[in-house]
Amino acid sequence: MAIPERSRHSVSQSTTGGVMRQRLRRHIVLIGMMGAGKTAIGTELARRLHVPFTDSDAEIESAAAMSISEIFARDGEAFFRNREAEVIARILDGANGIISTGGGAWLQARNREAIRARGMAVWLNCDLETLWHRVKMRSTRPLLQTADPKGTLERLMAERYPVYARADLDFPALPGTVEETTLRLIQAIRNADPELIVEPK
Repeated sequence: MAIPERSRHSVSQSTTGGVMRQRLRRHIVLIGMMGAGKTAIGTELARRLHVPFTDSDAEIESAAAMSISEIFARDGEAFFRNREAEVIARILDGANGIISTGGGAWLQARNREAIRARGMAVWLNCDLETLWHRVKMRSTRPLLQTADPKGTLERLMAERYPVYARADLDFPALPGTVEETTLRLIQAIRNADPELIVEPK
């Protein structure tokens, strides 16, 4: 599965007028459940910090020319998890930036080890009702294609949250605008690791 060096899903804003405005000492890797806002917040975070943004699920879909749901249906979850690990490793080898990962990525020990070695893992921690409100009308979530999707979501949360809690930063993704949430997140990251974001000189 070839991953293009500059994917259309990666947004790089590391320079303005040819001058680096801010950079990161490590990647910031967003983890959490489907619907937690990883892509929306990640995109805004990258814009404000002037660094690349990459969505690992979008990279997988681009490389496979298939949706995540189609990959699950055709090849199964184990195949998808292997491709996901390969893609995350490749992204981590690139320039430091913001990375959004799929909901199950952090559950894999190999991904946790790779992310810890190259970045800060940030858990966007959402409650059940917020997540359900965001995902209930979408048909693109393969793990929720069940007779009781809300019950399935609640079960997945119970299974995954103890593992998500191993992240470097537990960030409550409270209701609010993407801009407000991103500003809170930047401050939380600075508090957790004051040296991660390098200010422009």
